[in-house]
Amino acid sequence: MAFQVAARELDRIIVVDVVGRLTLSDSRTQLRDLVHVFIGNGHRKFLINLAGVDFIDSDGLGELTRCYSIVRQVGGDMKLVHVQKKVQALLELTRLVNLFEIHYEEHAAVQAFRSP
Repeated sequence: MAFQVAARELDRIIVVDVVGRLTLSDSRTQLRDLVHVFIGNGHRKFLINLAGVDFIDSDGLGELTRCYSIVRQVGGDMKLVHVQKKVQALLELTRLVNLFEIHYEEHAAVQAFRSP
């Protein structure tokens, strides 16, 4: 399946639904470009839905961390939701679970944005 990103707004939070392989050859910079567009429009809260991502490589991890860094630089926040087991294992192996706030349900993630 080709890499795809789609965005929707939910309670002033941009939910980015990602489908496909998050790799250098498949994803390029689509995710980062989308985040840049929404930041340019004043959005600061992002929820990256990885339910449709079953594989991620080091370039994909780099892409996620770059997006996180970009969002944090403008005072925003970015969380992950619906992380597949293989991707979760890679995040644990690389210790990126310490960087990303990960939720299992979209509703819980949205609520977490509201918590101080």
